Amino acid sequence: MTQSYVVRFQSLFHEGRALRFPCDREGHVDMDALSPMAIENYLFARAMVGREYAVPEVEAMLVTH
Repeated sequence: MTQSYVVRFQSLFHEGRALRFPCDREGHVDMDALSPMAIENYLFARAMVGREYAVPEVEAMLVTH
């Protein structure tokens, strides 16, 4: 098992809705590794913190191979 991380932007208005992006332990996202649509969603989520999304949180995830 290995551990990976995602940065999670939780919707302020829809409990089950969140955007997640792969990141490092500190929450830095490698935008070069994202698809064009994911980049657009990531930049939107960052711009909408406090309006549509809560402050992002880094979550650890266990990956089994």
